[in-house]
Amino acid sequence: MGQHSGIGVVDKTVSILSAVAEGPASLNELVARTDLPRATAHRLAVALEVHRLLVRDADGRFVPGPRLGELAAGATDPLVDSAGEVLGWVRDTAGESAQLYRRDGHERVCVATAERRSGLRTTVPLGARFPLTAGSGAQVLCAWESPENLAALLPQAVFTARSLAEVRRRGWAQSAGQREPGVASVSAPVFGPGQRVVAAVSISGPIERFGRSPGQRFAPILLSAAQRLQSALT
Repeated sequence: MGQHSGIGVVDKTVSILSAVAEGPASLNELVARTDLPRATAHRLAVALEVHRLLVRDADGRFVPGPRLGELAAGATDPLVDSAGEVLGWVRDTAGESAQLYRRDGHERVCVATAERRSGLRTTVPLGARFPLTAGSGAQVLCAWESPENLAALLPQAVFTARSLAEVRRRGWAQSAGQREPGVASVSAPVFGPGQRVVAAVSISGPIERFGRSPGQRFAPILLSAAQRLQSALT
């Protein structure tokens, strides 16, 4: 399950929808994907079916229903809506591929991207998920979190509480070969209301072009991009 709202039935319902988003799911598959009791998973899935948020395919498996598309058609996301232009500017200014990540539980998700136009580059597909345990984007998304929220992550991470304190001090993060051998990246935080980090804006590319300490070179561009993205949230 992803983030927890503190309202159990809502969190369980979202876990059902998220499980079905991974692919068609029988009741047994729903139970396996959500860790919910069988009776709870069945009750919630049937309720979602009544509201057309889930339907059954020809094999009787649960799949996303038409009501989800109807709801999504009216949805707006100011951060993602503004990301295309800003990431394009980052890419053209830095000459490297740019990404925007959001946190989802113990993972980060790429919600927008602008790929380098030519030459050797790293490709991060839209919707790609990475653990919050390595990489500059993960450092940024963790650095402003409370110690309680990091307790389960830090023992598995390649960075430490001390290095996250350094990220907070300077306002950006860098990595070289942390998440993937041969790949370097630099990231800056995007702050939302209440000075809470809502996203990380990043660039990534091969270490041979970035070097092992690319932050001084690229951080000013990313900090400027973060400011532009933050303006969309006010």
